[in-house]
Amino acid sequence: MTKAPKTRDISHTVYEQVRDAIHNGEFRVGDRVTEVALAEKFGVSRTPIRDAISKLEADGLLTNVPRRGLIVTDLSHQQIGELYMMREVLEGAAARLASLSGSDAEITTLQDLVGTEETCMDDAVKLSTINKKFHRLLALAAHNRYLLEALEQLSITMSLLPSLLGEGGRAQNAHEQHLQIVDALKRRDPDAAEKAIRLHIRSSHQHRLLLASD
Repeated sequence: MTKAPKTRDISHTVYEQVRDAIHNGEFRVGDRVTEVALAEKFGVSRTPIRDAISKLEADGLLTNVPRRGLIVTDLSHQQIGELYMMREVLEGAAARLASLSGSDAEITTLQDLVGTEETCMDDAVKLSTINKKFHRLLALAAHNRYLLEALEQLSITMSLLPSLLGEGGRAQNAHEQHLQIVDALKRRDPDAAEKAIRLHIRSSHQHRLLLASD
């Protein structure tokens, strides 16, 4: 029997809410997750929760550990480095293509998004939302469906890394780097655009390493 659309919709909503909760630090790596707790938290029945958990496991966001049950996946130092390396390569390509193929409207929207960051520099949650929109629109502006698919898959795993925008001045640094990326896009300079976003991602990785070493 085909699953009712409402159940699928609820399951997808729960999936996205859990993914956001992981990225925002509400659920931390290593935290145990149960069907009962999620059903109570989101006020839904166990069926869509079970479906959401299956997708979270398939995407690597939850791991079933013997004698512990489901936990939020804890990435190793090596895995984090590999993720940032791939993000630098893929988003570098996206920025290069966006500078060449992105429409004026897309680039103006990116500029406007970066402008809104100035109004919420002390709100890490809002900044994280804007940041996700910025990188998503940049990927769309590249106009390459296969690159977009690869970036979307990568972003799922990146959700396991809590946002740094509320830590150690990262918000201001990221904002300035976003401005540099947009400036290169507006000038239609593919080399500068790729260089700017690679430096941006490298800076984020370095910031995360410094925080982990404290």
